[in-house]
Amino acid sequence: MVYDNAAIQLRGPDALTSFTTPPAKKEPAVSFSGYNSGEESHNNNSLSSPKSILRRRPCTVQSLLSLCSQGHLTRAVESLDLLSRKGLRLDSQILAFLLDKCANSKSLKEGRRVHLHLKLTGRKHLDTLLSNHLIHMYCKCGDHVEARQLFDKMSTRNLYSWNNMLSGYARLGMVKPARRLFDKMPDRDVVSWNTMIMAYAKIGYAVEALRFYKELRRSSIEFSEYSLAGVLTVCEKLSEAGLTRQIHCQVLVSGFLLNVVLSSTIVDVYAKYGDMGDARRLFDEMPTRDVLAWTTMVSGYAKWGAMDLACKLFDAMPEKNPVSWTSLIAGYTRNGMGHKALELFSKMTSLRVKPDQFTFSSSLCACAGIASLKCGKEIHGCMIRTGFRPNTIVVSSLIDMYSKCGSLKVGQKIFDIMGNKQDVVLWNTMISALAQHGCGKEAIKMFTDMETSAVKPDRITFIVILNACSHSGLVQEGLLCFESMTSDHNISPDQEHYACLIDLLGRARCFDEVMNQLKKMPYNADSRVWNSVLGICRIHGNIELGETAAKNLIELEPESSAAYVLLSSIYASLGRWKSVQEVRQLMNERHVRKEQSLSWLEVEKKQHTFAVADWLHPLKEEIYSVLELLASHMEDADSLIEVGR
Repeated sequence: MVYDNAAIQLRGPDALTSFTTPPAKKEPAVSFSGYNSGEESHNNNSLSSPKSILRRRPCTVQSLLSLCSQGHLTRAVESLDLLSRKGLRLDSQILAFLLDKCANSKSLKEGRRVHLHLKLTGRKHLDTLLSNHLIHMYCKCGDHVEARQLFDKMSTRNLYSWNNMLSGYARLGMVKPARRLFDKMPDRDVVSWNTMIMAYAKIGYAVEALRFYKELRRSSIEFSEYSLAGVLTVCEKLSEAGLTRQIHCQVLVSGFLLNVVLSSTIVDVYAKYGDMGDARRLFDEMPTRDVLAWTTMVSGYAKWGAMDLACKLFDAMPEKNPVSWTSLIAGYTRNGMGHKALELFSKMTSLRVKPDQFTFSSSLCACAGIASLKCGKEIHGCMIRTGFRPNTIVVSSLIDMYSKCGSLKVGQKIFDIMGNKQDVVLWNTMISALAQHGCGKEAIKMFTDMETSAVKPDRITFIVILNACSHSGLVQEGLLCFESMTSDHNISPDQEHYACLIDLLGRARCFDEVMNQLKKMPYNADSRVWNSVLGICRIHGNIELGETAAKNLIELEPESSAAYVLLSSIYASLGRWKSVQEVRQLMNERHVRKEQSLSWLEVEKKQHTFAVADWLHPLKEEIYSVLELLASHMEDADSLIEVGR
């Protein structure tokens, strides 16, 4: 549930799409997503502003344009009937302006009415200007069929007409018709190539996007910064460090590094796959940094666990936005520093910075991580007081928080009052909460209710339901769920499902079946499976299988402490102290360190953190003296029991 995608909000989902459509240099007519109609306006001014259009117009026409400027598009379109009755015929410039407003607001109904008005006023054969604007309007409103019909009927098409239709297909993710149209184009410019590069990049066809970029570079057409932005999208999806550095060099050589958005995008790509050194070098070299560049770096450091650097950079930010705050809160939560995440959330709200869905989700996860029911309730109360409408992820985080803080009934109540339960994440969270509390039968009933509600389970659903069966000893029910994955839901079990199945069988001491499942697996067991095997061996003292699991796990993850610690625990439970010493010696030789376990205790509204043999707490003397007192009382109680016997 931790918010792990702070950078998603940095530029919005369509930020890089705008790179594919740079404004035309030669023709100042109406611009839509970078494509001009190819027609000069009568007064050589942009149609995006109605000021020039308002001059020397009849009052009724001026009224229509004023309604558009004030955001009353529907009323403006309705007034077209009045103009028709008065015999006033609008010129192409005003109609194009009106269509542009419909496109930008995605008002398909109003756009269709303008199109109908054109037909009723004798404009059955449209000029190139209006045809281009109509195509653009239909494409932006998602009606590619009507757009293509208009395109095919055009008697005269210019380059902007082709690019306009191409952009429409690309925007809708329809790369196959876009490719067919691209191949038919009599002429192409850099916008045509950029559109195809970005279209393939957005849907994950990285190889095709790179091929188009290479062909563009080999052609006589000069590439632009928008071309490079498209390829950077490919770099992000592929996580290719070498390719990113090549594009970085091309940006530098081409002189585009001064483009703040392009430089920030390169920083973002470096940060995405963990190359924070190169990301920081470029960031430091940027002559101008906007809030997006700063937030990208904070998010990158937080994602990869460098919280000190993330915090320092956050404090140095000249301007902060909600995404910056959320990135740091999510970083603290992800790295087990829940108390700091909550301190930052408190500071954020005190400064009147409005939290968003991701902020609340990450903060609730922080509460769950340190089992702070009080803080969780406060955040829940904040959401209610401010009238915040949580999405499914935030509601799931609420359920998870209450469950992990011991209030399963409250979590269940939140789930029950949810009106729309069609999101599988919500069901997965509730089933997981029941599993954590050992309510296996209730979890299975919840799974049955989910299927009855026509919600399709996913791979996570089967992980949580298998865990529920495992913790409640429901072996047969778990086996049936595992089999139903492929037979009823067409989901192929992966390593994590097999790990859950082995845990289920192992807890029930079905070791022969465990070995059978290990042999039946369609691939070699990974660390998750061997961790599961080692865990059940520790519980039941199966030395032979435990040693096999430990050796495989150490081979797969030689730097992880889990295998060494679990194997050491098996030996210790059997009193084989020499073997325990050998395992610990091997850990020392390989410089493997066991991760420190922490406990939290809330006293008088303050969180206290403790580790084993902790001498750092300011009240350590009093704490250990009470512990000694309790130990002596326990010894006295044991003595009394022995005497009673």
